[in-house]
Amino acid sequence: MHILVTNDDGPPSTKASPYIHAFVNHLKAAGHDVSVCLPDTQRSWIGKAHMIGQTLKPVYFRPSAHVYGDETEGTTNARPDASGAGDEEWVLVDGTPASCVQIGLNHFFHGKGPVDLVVSGPNYGRNTTAIFALSSGTLGGALEAAVCKVRAIAVSFAFFSRNHDPAIIEAACRQSVKVIDGLYRQWPTDDSVDLYSVNVPLVEAVDTRKIYLTKMLQNYWQAGGCFEEIDDPSNADPVEEEAKIREGGLSSATPDTETDCKGHKHKHFKWAPRFTDVYSSVEAAGPGSDGWVVKEGHTRYTS
Repeated sequence: MHILVTNDDGPPSTKASPYIHAFVNHLKAAGHDVSVCLPDTQRSWIGKAHMIGQTLKPVYFRPSAHVYGDETEGTTNARPDASGAGDEEWVLVDGTPASCVQIGLNHFFHGKGPVDLVVSGPNYGRNTTAIFALSSGTLGGALEAAVCKVRAIAVSFAFFSRNHDPAIIEAACRQSVKVIDGLYRQWPTDDSVDLYSVNVPLVEAVDTRKIYLTKMLQNYWQAGGCFEEIDDPSNADPVEEEAKIREGGLSSATPDTETDCKGHKHKHFKWAPRFTDVYSSVEAAGPGSDGWVVKEGHTRYTS
């Protein structure tokens, strides 16, 4: 099977995209012909967006031999390999996951034949419940494939700690490939399914745990939403902020409570979604939802 892989976390990086290299290796080891077209940097929370008016420029990336550890980045060139060995090159685009899917499907990899399946991920974090899924760049990539009439699977790794144990990642990759192969073999032929969303928790021996078909929990942002007011903008690393938010950490900035001024008060706003809304909605919904299944350490998928 010819699989086009994209993500919203960018090329291999121990800090921002720690799963993509191992995942691609596992797909290849399962006998698939894998093409890779990724954003050149993290594009989380961007949904199925395209950057209107921007000319997108690809570069050509060859992963290093090191899957884990400090040396994961590989080498990048401005022009493709002219030696005939370009099949191993990944294409990195200064665009969104959805744009990478369009470019990967229509403008690269034609020598391998038609793409049978687009796999978007594995995301650095879960994409359970509507709050996560409707904003996810990982889901956005899969949705873009679906509107191009190509089957798609979004894969997300739900981490509970940033201690990325290679053995746990390897097990999650094995579980993911098993689910991907199973879903593709049993894909409905009546056009009733365009894509699946799969969430694999990063827990020990996840490849021996149960796999559930669930519905996606419909939940909502409560008071406060996704931003907090700050007096001065910080130069915080967005990758670090994303990871802290996924782990439930909140900023210590204090909102401005002044209400007696006339007109608008100039403010800055920091991305700081209150994920307690998400976690409390999962608890309130009880057993059976997508969020609950992943919280309990099992793999879930939904169509």
